[in-house]
Amino acid sequence: MALSTWLSVGVQAQSAWSERMVESVMRWHPDSIVVGGKKTALWNYEQGFVLKGIERVWTRTGHGRYFEYLRQNTDRFLDKEGNIRTYKRSDYNLDHVASGRTLLTLYQKSLPDRTRYRQAADRLWAQLGQQPRTPEGGYWHKQRYPHQMWLDGLFMAEPFAAEYSALFGHPEHFQDIARQFALIEARAVDEKTGLIYHAFDASRKEPWADPKTGRSGQFWGRAVGWYAMALVDVLDYFPADHPERKTLIGYLQRLAPVLLRYQDASSGLWYQILDQAGREGNYPEASASCMFVYALAKGTRLGYLPATYAAAARKGYEGVLSSFVKEETDGTLSLHQTVSVGGLGGSPYRDGSYEYYLSEPLRTNDLKGVGAFIFASLEMEIAAGSRVGEGKSVLLDTYFNREFRPGTSGQPEPYHYTWDDQQHSGFWLWGTIFRDLGAQTRSLPEVPTAGTLAGADVYIIVDPDTPRETAQPNYLEATHRAAIRTWVERGGVLVLMANDTANCEIPRFNQLAGLFGIRFTDKNRNRVQGSQFEQGRIDIPAGTLIFGQTRAVYIKELAPLALAAPAEALVTDQGDVILARAKYGKGTVLAVGDPWLYNEYVDGRKIPPHFQNFRAAQELSAWLLAQVPAR
Repeated sequence: MALSTWLSVGVQAQSAWSERMVESVMRWHPDSIVVGGKKTALWNYEQGFVLKGIERVWTRTGHGRYFEYLRQNTDRFLDKEGNIRTYKRSDYNLDHVASGRTLLTLYQKSLPDRTRYRQAADRLWAQLGQQPRTPEGGYWHKQRYPHQMWLDGLFMAEPFAAEYSALFGHPEHFQDIARQFALIEARAVDEKTGLIYHAFDASRKEPWADPKTGRSGQFWGRAVGWYAMALVDVLDYFPADHPERKTLIGYLQRLAPVLLRYQDASSGLWYQILDQAGREGNYPEASASCMFVYALAKGTRLGYLPATYAAAARKGYEGVLSSFVKEETDGTLSLHQTVSVGGLGGSPYRDGSYEYYLSEPLRTNDLKGVGAFIFASLEMEIAAGSRVGEGKSVLLDTYFNREFRPGTSGQPEPYHYTWDDQQHSGFWLWGTIFRDLGAQTRSLPEVPTAGTLAGADVYIIVDPDTPRETAQPNYLEATHRAAIRTWVERGGVLVLMANDTANCEIPRFNQLAGLFGIRFTDKNRNRVQGSQFEQGRIDIPAGTLIFGQTRAVYIKELAPLALAAPAEALVTDQGDVILARAKYGKGTVLAVGDPWLYNEYVDGRKIPPHFQNFRAAQELSAWLLAQVPAR
């Protein structure tokens, strides 16, 4: 299917390629992911790479079975103390660190045994602490490859290290992460082409190494692909105020035009050996092409690269679909023309020559290509979807709702309806939906004023605290209400989410809501006993404003609304107003009596799949952003 056709078939089809490939993986490997020709599953970067892609498809779809597949494939390797089956630290192999990203994902979720994921991640972190290094501080790729830095190693180690550092309070380590990239830029980048050699040997002793520079002899596509992916993924966790963040973005900006220079003009693809497209034996290679599509598309989406690079990503992706992807008769997808491996040294010895890289066999459905295809497809699906949030900011109150729990670094951390909280209690997944729509998500931990609300397009206030929840709650006072009303009148989009009266400071919240003709009542409905989820069902008729495809949602223990002008009901159930809006000046107010879009009821892991809370979150987010007046 041509990309232009694929882009035109609507929202449902936009997730088709990433999701269909995930479904294919789950059919090939119904119990556990087995790499290559192995007979049993091993702790391996290929399996971790694919699982990370499956994780992201889960966050794009809300299908809980993807999360369960991720969890089960990881659990197979762990005992109760977080020891990792088939992993040996003494190998000091950076490849073994890459799968640690799934450990960090699982640790942050509400799971009864999540401590063991932290313990397993700690073991990989300990490996990095003892990893052998070159004299300049670069990680050896493996213990058995002394003094050698490979491009592959940047992807294997650094995204894990960056997320671990951010999650567990190691800000000092970001300097070391930056140093690994700086050494590659200084030692492996070719001055003439701007391309990057696969590796360099700091000792200059390997036969494959140039005796003066230590560099290997070829620009291997997938190696450069690993490096490009490492850059855009590390930046997800690199502190915004860290002085080296701009340096890393600069590396991506240096590399991007080089990638365009070596992109095949006809097919949009990249070759196995990047700078020798016309040489006999060379061929367009699937994994590298997908990796470059991903890095260029993500770099463009996040503003690291100019918007013009999106066209190169689209062209590359169209080439991937037309040249490498095949739909099989059983409904699965196949990805063709991924090179099986590329290395240096070892036994038999790999000399890094052009002939060597062209001698490695090609595989269909090699997991390195499949994982890269899932990553690339996700980015292209985000790009092809609605970008109604482009240039807009969604502000979440953390002043009136301000609760704390013991944090991962030993210090109290805010939680409960926050963007960063990935457990059941958080809005992390809702924030991901907003960000995929192009919006920026921020938090407001101080009082709303004309100054603090400036630049916000959507402002969400959820479940203001009572003394029962917070020792010294911050209350909505008259000055706050006045500032919010003025902000709405000038075009702001305000979202008010209450809770049942026992868990929300309703009286003052109602004074704010009343400015717009809305009152949260004392009634508490949809009380759900245990797992009798139907007691929380709200049906949404066809034709309801906001919800074009959502037909049933789960909302428990909510406060129905009483309305006066200018408010109007949007969703009602059994005579109760569940959701309402009010137009006020140039702005919009939306109110609902429960914070029903927190992770527990959106991520597909708990409630039955016929409840469409994830779909509702997507539709509501797009609608809220669309209410922002044009500037």
